[in-house]
Amino acid sequence: MLQFITHHSDRYSIAEEVQMAIEGGCRWIQLRMKNSTDEEVKETALQLIDMCREHDAFLIIDDRVNVVNDLKVSGVHLGKEDMNPMEARELLGPNAIIGVTANTAEDILAFKGKDVDYVGLGPFRYTTTKEKLAPVIGIDGYKEIVKQVRDAGVELPIVAVGGITLEDVPALMETGVNGIAVSGAIINAADPMLYTSKIMEKLLGITMKEVKEADS
Repeated sequence: MLQFITHHSDRYSIAEEVQMAIEGGCRWIQLRMKNSTDEEVKETALQLIDMCREHDAFLIIDDRVNVVNDLKVSGVHLGKEDMNPMEARELLGPNAIIGVTANTAEDILAFKGKDVDYVGLGPFRYTTTKEKLAPVIGIDGYKEIVKQVRDAGVELPIVAVGGITLEDVPALMETGVNGIAVSGAIINAADPMLYTSKIMEKLLGITMKEVKEADS
């Protein structure tokens, strides 16, 4: 599972970024425009909706619950300082995807029994695409957090995020996370579409290996 998170770039428009990620095989897009107005976010989202629909890709929007509700896109990702996810669920209804940000096992355990769909856990390492960065977690940190959460009986899907590159994928997936979110590494690649496809190949290879092991 790969989520592509948009970010302002001098090289591409957000629509171009998303198009390349989708052409590379990604089917989960997060539109993140922290320093933009709701109208700017809405205008950009309208450029992406048909593109995502055409390729059966999920489109979620960071923070702007009202924009998500107006446009009826797939869902929302909520940071720690954004709307309470239970309020968002009430507004968006039972079918919306609601993701939340976490930095620790305690953060994730606080969502036990709550109606959220996934947790974005990070940052994996230092990243310039996010302000107010929490302490980095690293591979060992992910292993420990995933173990604590699963031992506590919480099966909420965990998506690793923050400074992740192609080379990190196998080791990260071995920690037990359910997916990864990538932004800068794709946008800054010489060929973003090819880079995305290589990430997807690694993720698919890991998934197929698990399927074969389960069948054996």
